[in-house]
Amino acid sequence: MNVSTVFSRRNVARAALAALGCAFAVALAPTSPAAAATTLNALDDKAPSLPLAATFAKSEGDDGPYVLSLKNTSDSSVTVSAKILLSVYFHADSKAKNIPDHAIDAGQVWTIPGLAANDKVIVSDTGFAPLELTVP
Repeated sequence: MNVSTVFSRRNVARAALAALGCAFAVALAPTSPAAAATTLNALDDKAPSLPLAATFAKSEGDDGPYVLSLKNTSDSSVTVSAKILLSVYFHADSKAKNIPDHAIDAGQVWTIPGLAANDKVIVSDTGFAPLELTVP
């Protein structure tokens, strides 16, 4: 084997690795600041959160073991609906319980009784992002 052949193979291998490295660097590099700005602007289009303050309380009797209280913190009335994803349910029943639209006046409180630990409550209204809560 000739010494010049060994050196030329090494040079070819080094050049191939350098070219491969440059190709990966170009592929992984951000395209332009304008493209990054457009993706950030898309996040700004998110719907506002519901103007509700939520609290859970333990309860006894038919209302228990937990009650969810939703207080309207805005200056206007909101009409919300709720969906409860039950943590414990009978296999013949539905896993979800839907509560129809309910209007909550400004400063008023709406309670949802009969919740169990680890139930998920999703409160929604048109024009707002849904409020997802988990019973403690």
